[in-house]
Amino acid sequence: VGPEAPLAAGVVDVFREAGLAIFGPTQEAAQLESSKDFAKAFMVRHNIPTAAYASFSEAEPAHAYVDQQGAPIVIKADGLAAGKGVVVAMTLEEAHQAIDDMLGGQFGEAGALVVIEEFLQGEEASFIVMCDGKTILPLASSQDHKRQLDGDRGPNTGGMGAYSPAPIVNDIIHDRILREAVIPTIEGMQADGIEYTGFLYAGVMIGEGDDATRPIKVLEFNCRLGDPETQPILMRVKNDFVTLFEAATQGQLDQVEIDWDPRSAIGVVLASHNYPAEPRTGDVITGLPEDDNEVMVFHAGTKQIDGDIVTSGGRVLCVTALGESIEEAREKAYNAIENIKFDGMQFRKDIAWRAIK
Repeated sequence: VGPEAPLAAGVVDVFREAGLAIFGPTQEAAQLESSKDFAKAFMVRHNIPTAAYASFSEAEPAHAYVDQQGAPIVIKADGLAAGKGVVVAMTLEEAHQAIDDMLGGQFGEAGALVVIEEFLQGEEASFIVMCDGKTILPLASSQDHKRQLDGDRGPNTGGMGAYSPAPIVNDIIHDRILREAVIPTIEGMQADGIEYTGFLYAGVMIGEGDDATRPIKVLEFNCRLGDPETQPILMRVKNDFVTLFEAATQGQLDQVEIDWDPRSAIGVVLASHNYPAEPRTGDVITGLPEDDNEVMVFHAGTKQIDGDIVTSGGRVLCVTALGESIEEAREKAYNAIENIKFDGMQFRKDIAWRAIK
């Protein structure tokens, strides 16, 4: 199951009751993503490293807590908000505004409870695994760019681009994320009487210091593949993904391995006018290249009307490329973008800057 909303609504439970094969967590397990308050309490209970936090359903104590903690500070809507329910407030004014917006109904029921977190510094990475209930199969590491504008400026989005592998996730960091975050999460779910099957995505913040001791803290969980991290990851998977799904649904992940293309991959998101606020739709898209083994265009917010492909959402396309180096992959992706046109098209021009700096 790809999107988070059906998982939160219990689609896996319904399929299983009908005896149908499906790969994803149950509604109960999917609370790791569908409720940030649930996830934070779970992490604290099972000693999984994460930022200090407090949750509030009323504005007055939330404002008082922010005043006490100071800025920068992070304000999160508890529920699902399409990747836009997080405000990294650099000032108290921004923090107070975010609290008022969320508790005032900006995200509906998703914002009826807010989670206020300590601001963490470091480098983010995305760590995704498959789990069949007992076996964990890690996918390649990746990093995404959540801010709308170059230089990691502007509001948070669902993601404006990503690349794989993430250089910061070396063998030592990889093993630590598994040992300190992922395995305790799966074991913690089991201890709570909840079997976890499906993808588990841990967004982590890696602090400064020696690889063996630098802090690694979980920022968030997703119970699915990340978007846009999936696109560059899939470019590097040589296996038939369906075979992996079949093994996972049959509890046989311990019998398969993923064959990785050693090259780097990058994905650049092309977004519509006025994204992430209220994106305009209906703009005609031209110049789409033919897919090949090196460059692929993944469609997201598109539909076909009278023979034209038009925009139908905020994030429209993800132009993804493979290269011997991240620099080569980036050059291929941006070369392909030069020919793609639609009114109001916006994209970041610095995807993978951390890997290239």
